[in-house]
Amino acid sequence: MSAVSSTEQALRSAVRAALVAPSIFNTQPWRWRLDPPSARLYADRSRQLLVADPAGRLLTVSCGVALHHARTVLAALGRIVDVVRFPDPADPELLAELTVDGCGEPELEQLLAAGAIQRRRTDRRPFGSRLVPEAVCRALARAAERQGAHALTIGRDRVALFALTAVHAALMELSDPDYRAELADWTHRPPWSGDGVDTASGVRAVARRVPVRDYAPFGGPTLPAGREDDRGARYLLIYTDSELPGDWIRAGEALSAVLLSAVSVGLSTAPISDVTELAATRDELRELLPGPGHPQIAVRVGYPADGAPPPPTARRLPEEVVETPPR
Repeated sequence: MSAVSSTEQALRSAVRAALVAPSIFNTQPWRWRLDPPSARLYADRSRQLLVADPAGRLLTVSCGVALHHARTVLAALGRIVDVVRFPDPADPELLAELTVDGCGEPELEQLLAAGAIQRRRTDRRPFGSRLVPEAVCRALARAAERQGAHALTIGRDRVALFALTAVHAALMELSDPDYRAELADWTHRPPWSGDGVDTASGVRAVARRVPVRDYAPFGGPTLPAGREDDRGARYLLIYTDSELPGDWIRAGEALSAVLLSAVSVGLSTAPISDVTELAATRDELRELLPGPGHPQIAVRVGYPADGAPPPPTARRLPEEVVETPPR
């Protein structure tokens, strides 16, 4: 196999792996264009949530997760990659360009993270009572820092404030008829769309320290919650020093690093975006930060109470998302 075809195959594998990245409302708001030895990541504004995400901040965060997924696979395949974020000021939809410019030996951590990509599923079910050790939380924070963002583990004495913010977010969003219409649109997708959040993947309401977004306020099938109450869950808040599109994509890369690191050590995960979708609740979250900063997204981690994985999430076909070079 030639060097060029080997590089192209590595890029194809990386981009396909990135298609399983989590995104707000499972909108999968990205497009990839392969031009070996490079791959370009574009924002797909046609999939932006105009009510929950009017500035496209969480769209960019979602694309940052996909970018890190692709980088992780390339590293595990022994490829050295140069990444340029927002490489063309004249094309703001071009979020990043990855170029393979060498080969190297993958590190164990990179291999473990790449192996976690296909195992990771958003788990909205309550976690068990076993506590996530502080050492693991510190490791997750370091994973975020290496991506240019921060991850604060919310102290157990401050979880009540975080929970109150989640309650405020739910009340304000569900009181907005435009939000309810947008939620209905993305939770009642046609079977062929390969996107959105199936209401059946939601969880019946149970008493929790921090409530989760209700994806089925209009009724519909949901997963049983089991007997657990999420006592062992830990909450991490990913934040940045400034509030620019470059920070948003870095926050997404940090989220990906946290998710994959958590799955690598046997944790289940669930990103939490509703607490940062409104300016008012982002202001509330700033009270949790150790200093100035901009909350971007949160994540819940914990040990699963049930050994069975949650159901898979719908995915778009690669040919709908990836533009490949002509043969």
